[in-house]
Amino acid sequence: MKADTRALAARGLADVALRGASLREVMERAAPKLADPRDRALLMALLSEGARWWLRFDPAIDGLLEKSLRHKDPAVHALLVLGLVQLEILELQDYAAVAATVEAVRALKRPQLAGLVNAVLRRWQRERDSLLAKLDARPPTRHAHPAWLAAALQRDWPQQAGAVMAANNREPPLMLRVNRRRSEREALIARLQAAGYAAAAHPWLADALVLPHSSDVTRMPGFDDGLFAVQDGAAQVAADLADLHDGLRVLDACAAPGGKACHLLERADIDLTALEFDAARAERIRQNLMRLRLDAKIVVGDAGAPKGWWKRQPFDRILIDAPCSATGVLRRRPDVRLHRRESDIAAMGAQQRRILAALWPLLAPGGRLVYITCSALRAENEAVVGEWLAQQEDARAVPFELPVGLAAAIGWQILPGDGDLDGMYYAVLQKRA
Repeated sequence: MKADTRALAARGLADVALRGASLREVMERAAPKLADPRDRALLMALLSEGARWWLRFDPAIDGLLEKSLRHKDPAVHALLVLGLVQLEILELQDYAAVAATVEAVRALKRPQLAGLVNAVLRRWQRERDSLLAKLDARPPTRHAHPAWLAAALQRDWPQQAGAVMAANNREPPLMLRVNRRRSEREALIARLQAAGYAAAAHPWLADALVLPHSSDVTRMPGFDDGLFAVQDGAAQVAADLADLHDGLRVLDACAAPGGKACHLLERADIDLTALEFDAARAERIRQNLMRLRLDAKIVVGDAGAPKGWWKRQPFDRILIDAPCSATGVLRRRPDVRLHRRESDIAAMGAQQRRILAALWPLLAPGGRLVYITCSALRAENEAVVGEWLAQQEDARAVPFELPVGLAAAIGWQILPGDGDLDGMYYAVLQKRA
């Protein structure tokens, strides 16, 4: 029997929003159940936008019901949220969206609730303007961001907070990175355009290509040959700031899934160690290296405890892609806004300080360390680096500017949406010779 796409999405969204499951894992589990690429595309859209807009439409559903279904029938509750997502975000035809959602209730084996689902969605259509006005009156439901995060963004970036939250709620472009060792950017663009993809060169990132919409990259020409990788432009900045040349010993700490490590290897002939704490995530580094025909030493270990894996040879370059709140990449990882808690930020900061302090002694005199997070919060970025730098006599911050973003007290902050990039923070630190 053919799987019902909306029923599949409802079960997955309930797992993500109500049980804390990873959106990526849910997608990987659900997508193979659909044979038709169009059904898989709809599934991905429903899951992504359902997670992105859950904080707006989840309370709206409660307001349309006499008794909440959230705990008794979580998949049906999630299906109702997806009904509003189809009507308001994906802008599917009203009749088709309602009819297909009602049919999905039967696929969920809850046929007795079909009439209720139909009535709720019909009521939304009748009272739409007043119901939307109520949602817009409260910041958490207006922006679909948790209240603590909206307040933190307003505190850290009072002039930009509204634009940041708006950027988090838009579909990001698909960005690729050409593998310089196997292709040239213009040749890859021509090949993709010939296959019907609207690929264009990024205006200032040397290896980046931009496509307006998400697509199944595994079906693109050149993917199996390792001609390119998926990587947002903000992450591609790391290779420029590393200031590479042949012969360097380089450590990429917290390296999974390996995007930055692979980019460094594409740029220069270096001896690279990719360090990752989680063995399963380290396997993803290996897979990416194999597909791109690159070679590095993969080490499973704790970046904050080098004694367990360091061989006493200093590194000329170190990248610390520090564990963080991921508040800069909500547009690509919308489930983060459902899972992250305000109390996580202090714990993240402690982990970042531990890693920075542990890895600095591994850097050779004259060497360069690039500290990176995909956070938009100052507490994980300039506050961490500034506090550490004030206590470190043999370190200095290297000044730099990027075409987008803004200078932080130390380093540079790209906010979500700046130049249509993800949010990312960079600081470059040099050890005195």
